[in-house]
Amino acid sequence: MKASFDSKANYEQSKKAIGYVSRKEATPDDYQRIGFMSGLEVHQQLLTQKKLFCNCPAGIYHDHNDYDAEIIRHMRPTLSELGEYDGTALMEFKTRKEITYRINNETACTYEVDDTPPFPINRQALEIAIEISLLSKLNIVGEVHITRKQYLDGSIPTGFQRTAIIGVEGEIQLKNKKVKLIQLSIEEDSCREISDIGHKRLYKTDRLGMPLIETVTYPELFTPDELMEAAQYIRFLNRSTGKVRIGIGAGREDVNVSCKGGTRVEIKGVAHNKWIPELSHNEAFRQWALLHIRDILQSRIPNPTEWNLQAMELDYDAFEQLSFSLKAARDTHHKLMLVNLPEFKGILSHFTQPEKTFAHELSDRLQVIACLIAPFMIHTEQFEYELPVPDFDLFSNLIGAGENDAQIIFWAPADDVQTAIETIEERCKMALEGVPNETRKSFENGTTMFERVLPGADRMYPDTDSAPIPVEEEYIQQLAQNLPKDIWERYQQMRNWEVPEDAMDYILRNNLVPLIERIAQNMPLEPKWLATLFAHDLKNIEGKSKRHPDFDYELVEKLLLFLHAKEIEPEIVKWMLPILYQYPNMDFESVLITLKYKKRSKDELLAPIEFLYEKFKEISHNPSHENAINWLMGQIHRQALGNYNLSDLRNEIKTIVNQLA
Repeated sequence: MKASFDSKANYEQSKKAIGYVSRKEATPDDYQRIGFMSGLEVHQQLLTQKKLFCNCPAGIYHDHNDYDAEIIRHMRPTLSELGEYDGTALMEFKTRKEITYRINNETACTYEVDDTPPFPINRQALEIAIEISLLSKLNIVGEVHITRKQYLDGSIPTGFQRTAIIGVEGEIQLKNKKVKLIQLSIEEDSCREISDIGHKRLYKTDRLGMPLIETVTYPELFTPDELMEAAQYIRFLNRSTGKVRIGIGAGREDVNVSCKGGTRVEIKGVAHNKWIPELSHNEAFRQWALLHIRDILQSRIPNPTEWNLQAMELDYDAFEQLSFSLKAARDTHHKLMLVNLPEFKGILSHFTQPEKTFAHELSDRLQVIACLIAPFMIHTEQFEYELPVPDFDLFSNLIGAGENDAQIIFWAPADDVQTAIETIEERCKMALEGVPNETRKSFENGTTMFERVLPGADRMYPDTDSAPIPVEEEYIQQLAQNLPKDIWERYQQMRNWEVPEDAMDYILRNNLVPLIERIAQNMPLEPKWLATLFAHDLKNIEGKSKRHPDFDYELVEKLLLFLHAKEIEPEIVKWMLPILYQYPNMDFESVLITLKYKKRSKDELLAPIEFLYEKFKEISHNPSHENAINWLMGQIHRQALGNYNLSDLRNEIKTIVNQLA
């Protein structure tokens, strides 16, 4: 490798050239500069007893090795109604994947593998979907038409997903703007992936076929913060019904991002809303970087249609010393290939994402499409901390490379070499055009990698096995009668209660407003106090202790009713909850015994104050009024729990101390 070229310096220089700023430093002006634009596809599992098109139970999950049978399939593309192939289907076919499904008889049947026609749609799921559509101010369709959507990644054994549009053209109200919704659909959930290594992909089918809704927004979100706010709003709206599943994987977002001059890229299956701002920020700047790369390449290559790479096979003996990876490749008889990329000098180390370069755009596709298992590639512009590289001067002379070219060496099984070369050439030609349409996999650090080509309209076609379902106006009106309040109204309600801002998300995320309302109606407790009990005290407990499966929020209501009936001050609930969080089946009297609670009157509590105050003056080095009050509170705090309001107790002690001083 030529010593005169500093890859790391080129990375930093290109990062500066596109004007990249970190998420923490970014301002609305930065997003306006690059034309940040985004929208959401929010997926939410529905809380039903059965799956969407069969009678298998929904919501029963299995361990990876808990299965009764395995089915192996190879996916092949089919022509659409217009006689065309979907790009995603062709890409998946090129991977030559062998798909294995682990099936548990308790949660799967012959419908899942397309050996049985679909049963009538789950009416419980359909009703929930209509209710959420009404909450989203969508117009309900007159007839529900079931269609098929091709999925050739193997996540659905049949190769297609049944889906139907329920409502169109709605809106949600954010803090500073309204965002229009395109539609809400109901569909089947897919399998859960166990592993994906080389040409073998393994799934389990426990989640397959569960009812799922998808809410799609217009691309009207112009900062990552707006995007996050919209995702939270839709999440809260869905949960406000109490008819959706919660927990890891029950709700997932596909985040569509573009920049000025870029194209729609879909970040697939984001499981945590808190990841959305960083992911969308980095994706917009990744596209901005790819546009910069396009401009550089177009200035060097006058006629992009004539651009071609050169490839040749190398002998392992050409290396003076083999790395561990190359030794392993030689021992497994992998072919060793040298690829020359004309006019690509400085492109492989060009910034695309934090700690990622254009070389990752190539290696990601090689990993996904050619199914190469890392490590499998070295190149002329990699950083010091990556795989060791040889002196590329010898190899560049062998392949007749020019001064402004870049080289890649990769190793692969013989059957995958041609696919790998085609993949490299295809991605490099895409770089000459700008930003390719694709879906990308998300990571917690805010970066993404290529997952597959973005599907087109060709993947959708009617399901001839399912008849249209009429949706009568009377039926819609009936469902509309028992809808919960709009989320925007909930925000206003909590502001009227003077609930702290940092408590609102927790309350909406767990759909606690109706519970707080009910408790406040039945007991003399302020909604603000109840809100902070849940969102501060209970949340703090959740962060420190493992939750028992039997614990639920209604237990807090039962506990407060018990304390109210016993005329015990509700403040003690904060000391009882940590115990009940881990032992929810413990009776409340036993919890009080554990806390050594004893009924005491106000006079009993205040009786020793004078004696304790004199003792304080003897032992204290700083006998100020405030220190005296704090010390005295500490002495009788435990006995006062449940017997006397602590704020009132402090005032009583303050009065006594003022009199004694």
